[in-house]
Amino acid sequence: MELTKFFNYGSVVLVISGMVNSIGINYGQIADNLPPPENVVPLVKSIGATKVKLYDADARVLSSFANTGVEFIIGLGNEDLGNMRDPNNAQAWVKQNVQSHLPDTKITCIFVGNEVLTFNDTSLSDNLLPAMQSVHTALVNLGLDKQVTVTTAHSLAILQTSYPPSAGAFREDLIDILSQTLSFHQKTGSPFLINAYPFFAYKGNPKQVSLDFVLFQPNQGVIDPATNLHYDNMLYSQIDAVYSALASLGYKKLPVYISETGWPSKGDEDESGATPENAEKYNGNLIKLMSKNTGTPMRPDSDLNIYVFALFNENMKPGPTSERNYGLFKPDGTPAYALGITNSNDSTAGGSIGNGLTTPFSPTSSSTGYLSISSATVRGRYELVGHVLMASLLLIKIVV
Repeated sequence: MELTKFFNYGSVVLVISGMVNSIGINYGQIADNLPPPENVVPLVKSIGATKVKLYDADARVLSSFANTGVEFIIGLGNEDLGNMRDPNNAQAWVKQNVQSHLPDTKITCIFVGNEVLTFNDTSLSDNLLPAMQSVHTALVNLGLDKQVTVTTAHSLAILQTSYPPSAGAFREDLIDILSQTLSFHQKTGSPFLINAYPFFAYKGNPKQVSLDFVLFQPNQGVIDPATNLHYDNMLYSQIDAVYSALASLGYKKLPVYISETGWPSKGDEDESGATPENAEKYNGNLIKLMSKNTGTPMRPDSDLNIYVFALFNENMKPGPTSERNYGLFKPDGTPAYALGITNSNDSTAGGSIGNGLTTPFSPTSSSTGYLSISSATVRGRYELVGHVLMASLLLIKIVV
């Protein structure tokens, strides 16, 4: 595909780039019809993205983005955790996949494993921290640890409680391993990565969870009874629940990245809300909200490092229809929907609230977690059904 064609299609959303300091985007490649990486560079730039999260260490992608200034988080799959326990294997991997691209390509972070702890698979979880430590040691040995950090990505399902946000807490069965991992983060200065999808809360309870609340649309919001903080969208409530869970273990200052969040433009009959209109509202309002350069109610001065999922629709992903329709773009470079930014005088995404407000929740609503996997033969993201994250909704106070 011609480069000019790609850039012209991508430029329909150039309006976004002037409004946001730093957009992150997930670049998944589970498809057989995606453009070559060199044609993706202008598309990424056209949406104002300065950060890319890659699920592997694809050399062609990393080379294509050389000297662009785009920051990369690259991934090591769950299938590699056992091998990475060996320091020699870790050092060989870092030499080939990181050192060889520096400094031309700006690799700043490696995430080792994706949502490992929600598998409840000890063969994976037992290897997680040792693999992270080996990769970090390799970076130290090669003199790269000051510019490249090591982390792992978690599902929101590692939380036992997420409402009210001030009561956020990790699952008790994960406390030991999380405490060790958090200690590693603190010692090495690496961020804590969490994947958060309000879409699944709505999909699981479309009659009880307010669509406006999950789409950053005007709504009454909810009050955290312990802090009196007001929340008018679910994502910020989820992020603050993570902050609370971290603080409960003594890690108040650990940086948190939202390594995945997004909304599908198409889904199966039972996937309520998966429409182009809702995807446009979620991602458009999220980007608009990020442009305000403010944090969450609990951490108003903290930077929001958010990576939107995803750049492209990926036609080979397993699972429900929604899994193949999270992209901002179709494989030919045309927008999957009109990702526009509404007039700055409107009340969308945290502005003034007018009439017709909706209640964010009913007392019986719940949120499902989100499970991503990466294996040698099949890579995809799957819903972890039935993990209740909002068991305390009876405490919700509706603002009137």
